[in-house]
Amino acid sequence: MIRVTIFDDNDSLRETLSLVFDATDDLIVTGTHPDALDAVACVQREQPDVILMDIDMPGRTGIEAVQLIRKQTTAPKILMLTVFEDVERIFSAISAGAVGYLLKKTPADKIIESIREVMSGGAAMTPSIALKVLDAFRSPTTQSNPYALTEKERDVLHRLVEGDSYKLIAYHCQISMGTVRTHIVNIYEKLHVNSKSEAVAKALKTGLFS
Repeated sequence: MIRVTIFDDNDSLRETLSLVFDATDDLIVTGTHPDALDAVACVQREQPDVILMDIDMPGRTGIEAVQLIRKQTTAPKILMLTVFEDVERIFSAISAGAVGYLLKKTPADKIIESIREVMSGGAAMTPSIALKVLDAFRSPTTQSNPYALTEKERDVLHRLVEGDSYKLIAYHCQISMGTVRTHIVNIYEKLHVNSKSEAVAKALKTGLFS
């Protein structure tokens, strides 16, 4: 049996998927949750083989939850199930440790196929999402800048990676300290991080300046 845990703030979707999965011979739902605030504890307790993870949930995004789960374990396969189709979130989810990305309009039978696929070592994606990923890799601009950072934001982030203080960044980029802070807030939002160290780590991990 494939053990499945669902994180999604849509009550109706959670209930529907639970009913469908439990009626499927090789699936069993080990837990359903309206948010991902206690995602790590839930995963440790329920020991799922596959996690279905929404992105936009109250208190903590699904991408943040994936990052936290991956710090603790690499065991469960994580499938994003979301309405978002933008390249930025797709790459953020995959970089965080997701092995698949499905849109919520995906029929239940296709979601079940995707669960089986990732359990067999595959990577499951809604066809339109797979095309976006391929297009991104064909585009040098998108590949080198998957988070859609502006030129000035890239300059500021590069300075952060180099270890510059806010004061030095302001001097080198010829902008005010207030503007530096504004750029950094935007960078955090686009990279889905919450601190300077996380931003630097993500820039290095994803090879933004390699």
